Amino acid sequence: MELNKLLLKKLNNLFSLPIHPFNLQNQGKISYAQWQFERGFETIKYYSAYVAFDEMFVKKKVLDVGCGAAGKSIYFAKQGAKIVYGIDPIATYKKQAELLTKKMNLQDNFRFVIGSATSMPFDNSYFDTIILNDSMEHVDKPEKVLYECYRVLKKNGMIYINFPPYKHPFGAHLSDAIGIPWVHLFFSEKVLIETYKDLIKSLPDAKERAKLRIGIDKDGNEYLSYINKMTIKKFEKIITNSKFNRVYYEIIPLRKVIAPILKIPILKEYLTKMVVFIGKK
Repeated sequence: MELNKLLLKKLNNLFSLPIHPFNLQNQGKISYAQWQFERGFETIKYYSAYVAFDEMFVKKKVLDVGCGAAGKSIYFAKQGAKIVYGIDPIATYKKQAELLTKKMNLQDNFRFVIGSATSMPFDNSYFDTIILNDSMEHVDKPEKVLYECYRVLKKNGMIYINFPPYKHPFGAHLSDAIGIPWVHLFFSEKVLIETYKDLIKSLPDAKERAKLRIGIDKDGNEYLSYINKMTIKKFEKIITNSKFNRVYYEIIPLRKVIAPILKIPILKEYLTKMVVFIGKK
């Protein structure tokens, strides 16, 4: 394994890291919450071919599943939502979220909830709009999460999902330290984990990053717990078996010019930028 780690590190030196909010925050440039807020439009632009943003937010009760530091949730609140709830299991994000909420004077329109999307503390049929932006590839039990979303969504309410599939160039979600595209397809998970830990060990938030990305399985082995390896094929099966009525579905290519290639199933998994789904209860 040491040889593979060395090779990975050498290769990594040849690539620039993509812009990542953790690194920007460490550099004192912008907080994770503020970064999310400023990219708020990017999180919903994929739905514009089907729905006007007013229909998603104005005077609506909105749930943002897997909100992170909730900058995007606060952006949704600023679009005229009656109330936005952001739910995430990482408690440390709450402080950032609430500071930004106060800065934007949206205290009456946003709530941060620490919890799991598999068992949400909301009444049945409470929300008009549910958004899972870059969340479906992270949740531990996606089928159960969708069941919960269906439960808390009002009749005729809408769910909006978009995510990059596992075989996306940065589908391993290690690009805060490893900038090699498709690296998870060429190196074992064990090598990725050990190399990632080496690369971040000098950072002030190394422990937090490792805890976020890496878990321990029932046999005591480390694994990439931050992702569930959600492929397009797996998602399509899950959504077909859910109770949601499909009203819009699109596969966004990495580049428009390669769109025709996505008709080839095996290549579609590797060359897709974003999977976009809109469902109705």
